[in-house]
Amino acid sequence: MNRTLCCLMFALSCGAAHAVPASPATAVETAVQAGMRATGARGLALAIIEPGKPAVIRTWGERNASGAKLEADTVMYGASLTKTVFAYLAAQLAGEGKLDLDRPLAGYLAMPLPEYGNLPAYGKWADLHGDERWRRITARMVLNHATGFANFAFVEPDGKLRIHFEPGSRYAYSGEGIMLLQFALEKGLGFDVGAELQRRVFDRFGMRNTSLVWRPDFARNLADGWTIDGKPEPHDERSRVRAAGSMDTTITDMARFAAALVNGEGLSKAARDDMLRPQLAIATRSQFPTLQPAATPAERVPGLAAGLGVVTFTGPQGPGFFKGGHNESTGNMLVCLRAQRRCVVILSNDVRAEAAFAGIVRAALGDTGMPWQWEYGAKPGTEPAKGP
Repeated sequence: MNRTLCCLMFALSCGAAHAVPASPATAVETAVQAGMRATGARGLALAIIEPGKPAVIRTWGERNASGAKLEADTVMYGASLTKTVFAYLAAQLAGEGKLDLDRPLAGYLAMPLPEYGNLPAYGKWADLHGDERWRRITARMVLNHATGFANFAFVEPDGKLRIHFEPGSRYAYSGEGIMLLQFALEKGLGFDVGAELQRRVFDRFGMRNTSLVWRPDFARNLADGWTIDGKPEPHDERSRVRAAGSMDTTITDMARFAAALVNGEGLSKAARDDMLRPQLAIATRSQFPTLQPAATPAERVPGLAAGLGVVTFTGPQGPGFFKGGHNESTGNMLVCLRAQRRCVVILSNDVRAEAAFAGIVRAALGDTGMPWQWEYGAKPGTEPAKGP
């Protein structure tokens, strides 16, 4: 998100904070309409979970450049919300004793990781020859974003995968880490991640229009996107399961998942508590760019920490957690309050809508303490290197 949109987000959020009190439904409607006008966003879908069940599912705008209406069952790109769904699967497996979150993933593999070579479906494991720190990476480190990898190897100057810090020692968002855990589950433990998610999550919670690979029936009601400069972008038909971000879904389906998450459905209480508890303190000024140095204590968000596939925070209403999703034409957000079992899910097929999210969430949930500047902030003149 560029500096102009960061300022716009701040202005929209402040406007919501100081507006004349209104009913929740009216406040949300006002915030969405104002946000879409201010940002130029063409489409947005929203769900409110309150408490522990979908209470509101609404859509606004268009799903493509022809003007077709965005609907509650329109298939949209889930982007990095995929990571939270994948973390839910990992928490299930851990609760069943099938995955030890604190065992090095190397212990699940038949060969040393670099000997598997560079695999287009997973990662450039051969690049790790000569750095034995890969042997210490655990599933918990992956889901805490503490592997030491960059977000993706392709952002490295030479395109090679490398470990930048001692695994487990700090937070740095990484899709490469998520792909390592998928690799360990599939090649080491024999799980089919796509099939397991379908059975354990999508089928279980009635998510009928959600998949990690493209389905031809999605084409009948599909959202294309719009980029930051307002150009339309066709929906990508992803043919490979990628736990880092290949999920297509709908706002109706994500409402069902969010409700299951806050209720802990399909998880033991211990597994749910483990997933949503603060585990690794986050000391950076913002989430992106990744691998930035630790901020001074005054610049950090107090209490910000990594959970499993989510980021946890504490605000005026108590503990909460969130996860975003983003690419060039997508802006998604899940924000939940733990004790109240209240959530907001936003899916937008227009990345410009991200600037309106703070005001929309405030209208729906009140002041949560959600660290918007950390999530979307950037140094002046830079663009966060976000991605699925």
